[in-house]
Amino acid sequence: MEQREMNFFDLCVACGRAIGRGCAAMGRLLAHMTRRTYRYWWVVLPVVMLAAVAAFYYTRPTNRIYCANAVALLNGPSVQQFEQAYAPLRKKTLLDGATDFTTFRVVDCLGDETADFIDFRRKIKPTDTVNVLMQDRLCLQFRIKERDLRRLPAIEQGLTELLNADEAMQRSYAAYLANLREEVAFNHAQAHKLDSLTSTYYFYNATTAQPLAYNGNGVNFYGDRRIRLFLDELYEQRAHMQRSDYRLQLATAPVTLENHFALDAKPLNGRFKCMLLFFLMGWIAGCALAELMAQRKALNAWLKA
Repeated sequence: MEQREMNFFDLCVACGRAIGRGCAAMGRLLAHMTRRTYRYWWVVLPVVMLAAVAAFYYTRPTNRIYCANAVALLNGPSVQQFEQAYAPLRKKTLLDGATDFTTFRVVDCLGDETADFIDFRRKIKPTDTVNVLMQDRLCLQFRIKERDLRRLPAIEQGLTELLNADEAMQRSYAAYLANLREEVAFNHAQAHKLDSLTSTYYFYNATTAQPLAYNGNGVNFYGDRRIRLFLDELYEQRAHMQRSDYRLQLATAPVTLENHFALDAKPLNGRFKCMLLFFLMGWIAGCALAELMAQRKALNAWLKA
């Protein structure tokens, strides 16, 4: 069988022709539906009105659905351990009033261990070296109706209690807490040593302390000796010590929330969006019913054949 090679230009031409044929077919379909709507308006109009009523009922204030989001801090447990403990919530509603539990990764762009944004579209790859997926933070999300908003604090408490009761996460938390306490103690000891080196030794030791002659470029001249103060090291060590102290204060459980669950101001079933969607669905359903009415004779003949 002879095979015909196709270059890039021929491929573009073929794709353009296919797109053109598809657009032409869509135009013919819309024209046919418009004719059916005009001829069988008494069939299409009631269906569209029913769709509008359904849209109004679905988007009533008490039935509006919102997304609740919060960033969880993992104190020891890995992302995989958290997902295993979080899996039962994905399968069924364990908390009254909340549904569709899911998680999203948190991204650090500047490499400063601070959350920059949340990957809601799940487009960041684990191998990305610019947008780094954080290993100690996850965004938790679930859906809740407006009539259930009063239960939001109870849902938040029940969710954290359920996650923190996992045995594997408790073991990881115990090991993490012990290591973190050792790190905090080490940082405080190192900061004290650096502070003693720059203050007690140089300024209070009578054998080395001499009148200040000149100061410039971070170097102090004491008589014939030049002594560089460890200000940069002190600032760096103090910043690291503050970060470890902050982490220790937050590490009260395997999973803690950096903020309470906050609602997205835009509901998922907004009235304008749902009205447009229900109108299109009602129009398509009405046109399908009109087509059946137009082809009823042929359909009866086919059934009787």
